[in-house]
Amino acid sequence: MSLTMNTRKIKIFLIDDHRLFREGVRRILEMEPNFQVVAEADDGLEMSKIVETEDPDVLIMDINTSGSDGLETIRRLLLDYPDVKILILSIRDEESYVTHALRLGASGYLLKEMNADSLIDAVRVVAGGGAYIHPKVTHTLINDYRRLAKTQESQSVLRNVEYRKPLHILTRRECEVLQLMTDGRNNRSIGEDLYISEKTVKNHVSNILTKMNVEDRTQAVVEAIKKGWVQVR
Repeated sequence: MSLTMNTRKIKIFLIDDHRLFREGVRRILEMEPNFQVVAEADDGLEMSKIVETEDPDVLIMDINTSGSDGLETIRRLLLDYPDVKILILSIRDEESYVTHALRLGASGYLLKEMNADSLIDAVRVVAGGGAYIHPKVTHTLINDYRRLAKTQESQSVLRNVEYRKPLHILTRRECEVLQLMTDGRNNRSIGEDLYISEKTVKNHVSNILTKMNVEDRTQAVVEAIKKGWVQVR
């Protein structure tokens, strides 16, 4: 999959009923030489038809697009096209929206306040088969995970794990970065807190993902919680 993405353009289908915002997103995406916005729409009413004809790699949609129920649209689309990669781009960060979208099969959840570089990174990750979650909604996923654990009567596992830094795998600085990731902080905020550059933070995050053998920040945070490597504050 990753090899294919390197040899052809990533085809993107963009759905948002705010046309000025959609135009801005399209311009950002098309600045990348291997991105191509193959279709746009105001709502998801004809989404299946467009997916059938254009065969996009990534579908970027606002969960609150007018004329359709975003969550129901995701459910119906993935029933017919289980391989389509859906990336939510929304102003809503409520737990019900985030967790429902991901449970229904969305590959990522972004907030519209994110910057252009993060949007581009998210499209690349999702197109390659990974998942991308906006750092600000990480706490939402943590809370959902903890509630699920309690429902399954496994909350005691989390409660009884002694908090310990994973110094056998990560450096002390990487442990600090991992804790701040768990707190829902983005790279810029982490850098400001630790008095290091955002580029250095990105390097630390990359090292953490490699050492923990996970694909993205969300997986790293969930695994760290399970193992008692971080504190949920």
